[in-house]
Amino acid sequence: MKNLTLKDIALALGLSITTVSKALKDYPDVSAKTKEKVKAYAEKVNFTPNAYAAFLRTQESKMIGVVIPRLNHYFFSNVLRGIMHQAEANNYMVIVLSSEESYELEKKQVAKLVKQNVDGILISIADTTHNLEHINRVNELNIPLVFFDKYSKLSPSPSVIINDQQAAYMAVNHLIARGKKNIAHLRGPLLPQNSIDRFLGYRKAIEEKQLTYKKEWIFTCENISSDDGYRYTKHILEHHPEVDAIFAVADLPAIGAIKCLNEYEIAIPEQMAVMGFSNWGISALTTPALSTVNQPGEEMGASAFDLFLAEKERLRKGENSNVENIELATDLVIREST
Repeated sequence: MKNLTLKDIALALGLSITTVSKALKDYPDVSAKTKEKVKAYAEKVNFTPNAYAAFLRTQESKMIGVVIPRLNHYFFSNVLRGIMHQAEANNYMVIVLSSEESYELEKKQVAKLVKQNVDGILISIADTTHNLEHINRVNELNIPLVFFDKYSKLSPSPSVIINDQQAAYMAVNHLIARGKKNIAHLRGPLLPQNSIDRFLGYRKAIEEKQLTYKKEWIFTCENISSDDGYRYTKHILEHHPEVDAIFAVADLPAIGAIKCLNEYEIAIPEQMAVMGFSNWGISALTTPALSTVNQPGEEMGASAFDLFLAEKERLRKGENSNVENIELATDLVIREST
């Protein structure tokens, strides 16, 4: 059976195509009786509006693309929940793709979304992203693009972020307030801005209190995994026994640190305190429960979608892009590990 069109419904019901279209969209200038008649017939014949035809007519696909670094990630699942909620409220379909922390794959995923005629792209860039040509290309095409969480200061695109430096500063000051003086840092890769800022926040807190800062107490977690945390904590115990606290760039390395400390029977937090970052669901289930920085994932996702809508409206009006950076508040979740 061929796909029915608005014209087919109009002919069957003796109405104009415009009336049928308005009835299906609940326009107020169409009577309730006519709306009911049209919708009942459309349901009877399983009518589905042609999305491509609608795109040609309105130049809107009602689709938005989202590129995240990892699919199996508690924080990003929360961000997606916020995006999905706002998308549903605005009748948008969401296409979710993963870069797997790969710059090359990220470029391909962005190109795929452009080919799908998405109305906008929300992206948290990969740890290995070192060139923004693919991002700049999206901007040149006047497709609204919004960063969330991991972003680049080299792009003029708007973003929804937290103050990573301030959050890390706050976390390390908490460790210092607990009497810890030799604090190691399990940092993230060298490229993402949030990894840089969390390191800077750590260092600022250490230097302000005139505590010891040593490069050999800084460890780069390339995969930001529990294995990274376990391996580097074991190295700390074997080569830097003076360290009395660990601040991790994320919860997974911190959880790996706790596992290692438990196996070596190091008392937490008395001998070694551990602070994470992000507040994954599992962080409350470790033994001892992990202290961490709470990142508002759902709020970040919802704000990123709203920022896309605002950017889309500005472009529709022909206004210059107003680069807006929304900074969300964070707070400490203090548990047994500190």
